[in-house]
Amino acid sequence: MSEIRIEKIIRSKRKTIELQITDNVALIVRAPFGMDEKKIFDVIKKHSKWIDNKKKEIEARDPKVLKKEFVNGEGFLYLGKYYKLYIVDNQKIPLKFENGFYLSRDYLDKAKEVFIDWYKKEAFIKISERVNWYAKKSNLKYKKVNITYAQKRWGSCSLNGNLNFSWKLIMAPVSVIDYVIVHELAHLEERNHGKNFWVKVKMLMPDYKKHADWLKKNGYSLNL
Repeated sequence: MSEIRIEKIIRSKRKTIELQITDNVALIVRAPFGMDEKKIFDVIKKHSKWIDNKKKEIEARDPKVLKKEFVNGEGFLYLGKYYKLYIVDNQKIPLKFENGFYLSRDYLDKAKEVFIDWYKKEAFIKISERVNWYAKKSNLKYKKVNITYAQKRWGSCSLNGNLNFSWKLIMAPVSVIDYVIVHELAHLEERNHGKNFWVKVKMLMPDYKKHADWLKKNGYSLNL
């Protein structure tokens, strides 16, 4: 436990404690207002094995996927596959995809923003299409699809039926995207993660567990 740095303790109206290990192997604790530090540290101690395993998992990650340099030949994910980046001259649009990413040299200083904009547009097209297909299959009614900048949630379902998805999800394999879509569609009827919720998910996607595990293990790579 001495090797885990507590970066911050965030207090709110929540009722339970949540522990999060960041990409730089620091511990963030989310705790209820009024909970004394002794109880917080007792919870941390109780979950020391989980914290240690999570730390090892993060330290074992491939550093090449954690930061992009936007140089020729660098690989960028799209629908679960890596495609090379080519910096090109005389291209009118900022970014073009043709079995590879072609970035105009004129936009090199804004490369990250250009990529995010492209990913967001593609995410809306692809995810909307898949949401519509699964909604018809399951006879579930949603209001609309939003693509967000969410950093911690791959998807969410609002009380009024809006389905929200992180733009980063477009980097994942289609089967993983489908899992997140099914997960959020199921929340239209089941607001919590109880037994009925997972029964609903399994009905729509019998092999959902392997896709959920993929996201848990590889989600960190869906980043720029």
